[in-house]
Amino acid sequence: MSLQKEIKTSHRVIRCYQLADTNLDKITVDSFGEEWKSFHGFSNKDLQWLGDKYFDIVTPDMLNNTMKVIDVGCGSGRIIKYLKGRYGQITGIDPSQAIFVANELIGKEDTVELIQTSTDHIPFADNYFDFGYSLGVLHHIPDTAKALNDCIKKIKPGGYFLLYLYYSLDNKPFYFRIIFFLSNLIRRFVSKMPLKMKKITCNILAVVLYLPFVGLCRFLKWLRVPERIRKNIPLQSYESQSFYLIRNDSLDRFGTPLEQRFSKKQMQKMMEHAGLTDIIFSNDIPYWHAVGKKTE
Repeated sequence: MSLQKEIKTSHRVIRCYQLADTNLDKITVDSFGEEWKSFHGFSNKDLQWLGDKYFDIVTPDMLNNTMKVIDVGCGSGRIIKYLKGRYGQITGIDPSQAIFVANELIGKEDTVELIQTSTDHIPFADNYFDFGYSLGVLHHIPDTAKALNDCIKKIKPGGYFLLYLYYSLDNKPFYFRIIFFLSNLIRRFVSKMPLKMKKITCNILAVVLYLPFVGLCRFLKWLRVPERIRKNIPLQSYESQSFYLIRNDSLDRFGTPLEQRFSKKQMQKMMEHAGLTDIIFSNDIPYWHAVGKKTE
């Protein structure tokens, strides 16, 4: 592990480590760096909605204000901003230029540290953190299982780790898989576009692909159609999101070069292999997110 430089900002000093020969895809890392430069103006309502969805299965025993916490793949820092001031010392790591976007979004906060590095170069001793999380990140890394193992090494025995990985639609009807197959073809094409064209295309896709489904779900919700029925409509999870979040998700979904998906069983096996036990999966979106306890 080689410290490349330290960058002093008005909010904090950011340590930047050498990323050569690491478990990451440089094109994907650069893509996310550009994405978060474009989307970093999240409202408090957006942040509350996002955070509550991910942390629905996290209890006060797992996470409280006495703990050292690590955010693996912090991106724009939106989850750190959701948590900051409530949950101890938080360290956010990210290999992309998004780390500087996070620095601005979070602002001056003595309990937050930001480091530009990758999962296999986390500059802390093993068994250092009380709680960790990685939300929507490790499926964008070439070897997801290795990345998870590297994360769990840094968690204390008895500590917890919250993980969200894209699901393989294993709990959805067959027609969801057909729609995903077609959308994935679009992603493979769009993700190769130059940045400016990619952003324009993803904004168009947010309107022509997302909004019809989202509008239908919102209309059915207004009619008081139960959520269990609305969940059978693609993109139902976005019915409560702002158009800003929808545009962000469109760029995230269609603009990312490397994406992997896992079934619930695969994710469970991966977490167990990394040393987690007492694994709890949320029954709510986003699928799949789960929390597990590191074996003592």
